[in-house]
Amino acid sequence: MKLLMNTLTGLACATALTAPAMAETWDMPMAYSASNFHSATGAEFAKCVTTGTMGEVEIVTHPGGSLFAGADIKRAIQTGQVPIGERLLSGHANENAVFGFDSIPFLSPSFDDHAKLWDAAKPEIEKVLSEQNLTLLYSVPWPPQGLYFKKEVNSVEDMKGVKFRSYNNATARLAELTGMAPVTIEAAELSQAFATGVAESMISSGATGYDQKVWESLTHFYQVDAWLPRNYIMVNSDTWNGTSDASKAVITGCAELAEYAGLYRAKEYTNFTYDGLRAGGMTVQPASEELMSGLRAVGDTMTAEWLEQAGDAGKAIIDAYKAE
Repeated sequence: MKLLMNTLTGLACATALTAPAMAETWDMPMAYSASNFHSATGAEFAKCVTTGTMGEVEIVTHPGGSLFAGADIKRAIQTGQVPIGERLLSGHANENAVFGFDSIPFLSPSFDDHAKLWDAAKPEIEKVLSEQNLTLLYSVPWPPQGLYFKKEVNSVEDMKGVKFRSYNNATARLAELTGMAPVTIEAAELSQAFATGVAESMISSGATGYDQKVWESLTHFYQVDAWLPRNYIMVNSDTWNGTSDASKAVITGCAELAEYAGLYRAKEYTNFTYDGLRAGGMTVQPASEELMSGLRAVGDTMTAEWLEQAGDAGKAIIDAYKAE
């Protein structure tokens, strides 16, 4: 990977030598903490672009929701308040159900399955974003999602009444179907929400729990591999169209490298964070068959609902995925 980075940077610098010296600063808001692997990948992407374009485009990252809260990032890019940013893709499922393709329970529980699902969905996602004046640069999945609680849970019945952190339509619906109470909480506010009892549970990756040190408030993590949500980096299309061809070539190359590096990190980070949760004192284990049976029934309901909401575009994604 180091050789690849050096090669890409060298090629980028050579390309940028022919570019006009009209420096721009692109502020890039990100919702997750600087220590999160998505934010680290974004920071390297920014450095690659800044170096590769020889400063024609300087990208400055703002992690942890410090510039815009996660829910506001996409709108800020669309309206030109910032040129570029990162957001959870399924966070926009309330705008268009297609954005929630990656949060269909148990449809693609592994990295290999999810790669096929992304290949099937990407053309439609790019089309929808283009209609919103946005251009996709790269996208990286989270590790498989598991369930966090502050008590032992052996069945869906045990989940009833628990205050559950939701971050998109799918998680809110999961809470409703299992009898939990959904509470919308951004990633930057998680630790405080658990510490104060605003939330008592969530579905998320080991990475989020590890980064937020949730063992200070929660006790159990169940490996259910529900889905692999994706973060993505988008740029305002007007800004993109006004960027020189030389800089576009560099940015595209850096984006490809970031997607590769981010996926590698997501895979490697999975077991590392599980070990970290255990070291913090949490019980980390597969869910019981009784719990999984109840969750799969919920998943069947949510899949049918998503297909109805996403219409022909959603059916085309699923058909293409199953044909892989």
